Amino acid sequence: MEAIVSKAEYEAIKAENAALRHELEQLKRLIFGSKQERFVPAQPPEQLSLDLDAEAAEQPTDQATETITYQRRKKSHPGRTALPEHIPTEEIIIEPEEDTTGMKLIGEQVTETVDYRPGVLLKRRYIRRKYARLEEQQDQPTVVIGELPQRPIPKGIAEAGLLAHLIVSKYVDHLPFYRQIEQFKRNHNWVIHKSTLNDWFAACCSLLEPLYQSHLRAVMQTNYLQADESPIKVQDSSKKGKTHQGYMWVYRNPSNGLVLFDYRKGRGMHGPKERLADFSGLLQCDGYAVYGRIAKKSKGDIRLVSCLAHIRRKFYEARHHHPVLANQALSWIQQLYELERRYREADLDALARQNQRQQKARPIFENLHQWVITEQANNLSKGPIGKALHYAKKQLPLLAAYLEYGRLQIDNNLIENAIRPLALGRKNYLFAGSHQAAQRAAMVYSFMASCKVKGINPWLWLRDVLQRIPTHPVNQVEQLLPHLWQQNEMQEVG
Repeated sequence: MEAIVSKAEYEAIKAENAALRHELEQLKRLIFGSKQERFVPAQPPEQLSLDLDAEAAEQPTDQATETITYQRRKKSHPGRTALPEHIPTEEIIIEPEEDTTGMKLIGEQVTETVDYRPGVLLKRRYIRRKYARLEEQQDQPTVVIGELPQRPIPKGIAEAGLLAHLIVSKYVDHLPFYRQIEQFKRNHNWVIHKSTLNDWFAACCSLLEPLYQSHLRAVMQTNYLQADESPIKVQDSSKKGKTHQGYMWVYRNPSNGLVLFDYRKGRGMHGPKERLADFSGLLQCDGYAVYGRIAKKSKGDIRLVSCLAHIRRKFYEARHHHPVLANQALSWIQQLYELERRYREADLDALARQNQRQQKARPIFENLHQWVITEQANNLSKGPIGKALHYAKKQLPLLAAYLEYGRLQIDNNLIENAIRPLALGRKNYLFAGSHQAAQRAAMVYSFMASCKVKGINPWLWLRDVLQRIPTHPVNQVEQLLPHLWQQNEMQEVG
């Protein structure tokens, strides 16, 4: 005998099934699918339909046809990319096979190709000459010897260039130390132990600790911050055979472009609350509840600004289940992003951007917000579109601040771009060896992300800093930060 299900129970089961199907689709997309969230409407939302298809359908199909030819300009191929002038050049003179005695050289035909050789591992031998005084002098040593130059690790064999290469290869190029060990063994027949590399890395981080503290202050000294967080697995001695789920809390200062990674053992309120204790101003973030509680406890010192990319993502995920509503929201959001693209291309300053947003973006934003309020009241489901509307209703009022201040970004994409190397690194080295190792990784990611923002070669920066910081005045260490750094002119660039 079949059980009788009431209409209310049926609707609840149907909603739960839709939510589970949506969750399964998101998991499949996370594992197998594209991460792109580009929305392409059938036609630009600001243009009215002319019903051309309808007119075409009404035309008779037995009309005579004619062939039309036309000419169009052919796009020229850009050709090969020019080779850089600064790379070393090896010239090979090729003479004809026959005897050229008695002939006159009338020219040369040059062909340029590109080759590659594995990176050079250089052994540097310091020969310190000793001299003995022929006559003894009071308060002077009898034997005089040349002083060794300062090195990052005083008793280590690794020079600054090698140390910078090891760190950049791991945290920028995502090559774990064990892969680099294999490369040294294969390319240079040099065997080096992993424990040695770990010791070198720890020594470098100890040397860079004062610079990291200065970097932290430079990031937090602002009244406009962007914040986000990302997980990282960490080996924990108290959990044998298991890893601990730690978090990198990431802060970006849009005024100077510096990025700060701050490792914490959890995703709770303690970490960001401590870091933001002295901050007051605009904090741009996603809808994670911790940020709201911190802003509430600040008693008005912190004003939250939401992120349009996170709002868009919810509607993008719902487009297959509720295409009409999702596409309507995505069309308005696309118009807002199109305006921001034009402002960037025009290189508008903050005041000009603010005026343009008030004139052109505000009507679109208000239409979107009012539409969300209306549709959310009519759709209280727990399905994808219900969640998207609920999230947008809460977050859009917080985003209205970007209309008031031209210096604000419309989303948090720049800080998410800074986090991407961490996500790529997780797929290669899988986890940090300890909580202390995760803190060191946070330090290096902070420096590398800031170098990328400033367009600085991270290897050049790190090599120069490792050479200079042992003797650099502590009270002037901020001069070595990426946004203030000037390379030592006496240093070899090659």
